[in-house]
Amino acid sequence: MTRPDSALGIDFDKLDDVALVALARAGRRQAFRHIMGRCNQRLFRVARGVVHDDAEAEDIVQAAYVDAFEHLGTFRGDASLLTWLTRIVLNEAHGRLRARKHVVDVAQIDVAQEGGRVIAFPNRNGTEDPAADAARREIRQLLEHAIDALPEHFRLVFVMREIEECTVDETATCLGLRPETVKTRLHRARRLLRSSLNDTLSITLADAFPFLGARCERITNSVMARIDPEGRHDLTE
Repeated sequence: MTRPDSALGIDFDKLDDVALVALARAGRRQAFRHIMGRCNQRLFRVARGVVHDDAEAEDIVQAAYVDAFEHLGTFRGDASLLTWLTRIVLNEAHGRLRARKHVVDVAQIDVAQEGGRVIAFPNRNGTEDPAADAARREIRQLLEHAIDALPEHFRLVFVMREIEECTVDETATCLGLRPETVKTRLHRARRLLRSSLNDTLSITLADAFPFLGARCERITNSVMARIDPEGRHDLTE
């Protein structure tokens, strides 16, 4: 029998990832919807960091979610759910690159000291000044283009460390790198960005590659339609 989750008194927002996975495996599709809501932004940013295209990044994330849903039984909790999903997204994205024979050559990484941020970001909030907001959007676009121009190995580390604000260890785990390599690649990415950006630019990195509500909803609804084409939402005994 299928019943709305509200009638069952389930507050998905208060559940941890392990509990959500258990419910999703038991047939509660809404649990998987909440998993997507928590992970959409990072997975989109990571996918886009590989393929440089918004539409293809969305498609990659959707395909990765379907794959993850079909293999939820393999999730053991050794790493976080977000880390597990990030690996699936990266595998999907790189698989597509290999399929179109697009190989990214990365130069030998030189050993460098740890550096500071590429740009100072004093304010995460928007303003009420339309002119200032327009300038902010233009600067953000310049920054996004500069990040896109980074070699992929540097770009993914930069996206995870500076935009998603992941720890060194979490970034290393997701990308299969040593922590020392993460630090070196981040420093090199900063140096490359400094060569094309003015140090006085002021913008919030968290605003780069915005994951708009419409995009989030579109990905979530598309995946739900693929894993539950009859719109049953929950499969309970």
